[in-house]
Amino acid sequence: MSPHHSVPEVGTVFSPLATDRLELGEGVRLLSDGRIVLVDILTGRLLALPTARDTPLILLAQLDEPLGAVAPLDTGKGFLAAAGTGFTRLTEYGAPSRRTSLADLVGSPPRRMNDAVCDARGRMWAGSMAYDAAPGAGALHRLDRDGTTVTVLKDLTVPNGPAFSPDGTTMYLADSALGTVDSYRVDPSTGTLSDRRRTFSLSPGSGSPDGMTVDDQGRLWSAVWGAGEIRCYSPDGRLLLTVGVPARQPTSVCLTGTQLIVTTARYGMDRPGPLDGAVLAASCAVTAPPTAAAAR
Repeated sequence: MSPHHSVPEVGTVFSPLATDRLELGEGVRLLSDGRIVLVDILTGRLLALPTARDTPLILLAQLDEPLGAVAPLDTGKGFLAAAGTGFTRLTEYGAPSRRTSLADLVGSPPRRMNDAVCDARGRMWAGSMAYDAAPGAGALHRLDRDGTTVTVLKDLTVPNGPAFSPDGTTMYLADSALGTVDSYRVDPSTGTLSDRRRTFSLSPGSGSPDGMTVDDQGRLWSAVWGAGEIRCYSPDGRLLLTVGVPARQPTSVCLTGTQLIVTTARYGMDRPGPLDGAVLAASCAVTAPPTAAAAR
């Protein structure tokens, strides 16, 4: 078994990292300065983990529109966000009212931006979806370094991810509504996608792939909404590990080198459990790069 296909080790005990319970926690990211940030999508909040577990999350920004995900700006001040119906620049940490809208991409039926991430060249890739998750109403968009926006994939439903391989030549993208994760070859210089392949798919009733990340060995980690699981796959789609999470709707994952951090959601639950909506962590020595910065 090659190193890229080795089975990682993850602790079996998850505990909350803050006192909050989020409606739709998502987009957990490790920054280059060691901080961990995440979003509560439908409330438009950008949050950071506190230094002490029994304290609330730290509010960094509050938008009056859904906030799908963020990437730090390469200037070191502020974030680029997939928010509302396009891309928004948050110009300073902790200054939510000072923002500049860059592009409005989506229209009728009512849609919003969902998960997003930057590649190593500083381009942001972001999914959009209908509020009612109408089939085929989703898309994947790319904001290039020069500010140009391109819709690169259409006819999706609930795009999640994307996530990039360590060398930047493979992109993984989930369509949560279909239970699928596909890989694409990426031209790093242009961002052009090609050679679409099915990495893995989940059968109906076994959960939906949600937020993803790729570790330093190229293994793909996916939150599985509805199944209370995190799954780890080899680059060719072989299931290496399934980890149970004490929340039914895990939404995104982050690897820090000491912990596996998982966001979860209470959205749509009549009777959420005590850890539904919590930000959870278990011990894990697997490493991954900090989230890539946006070139702005």
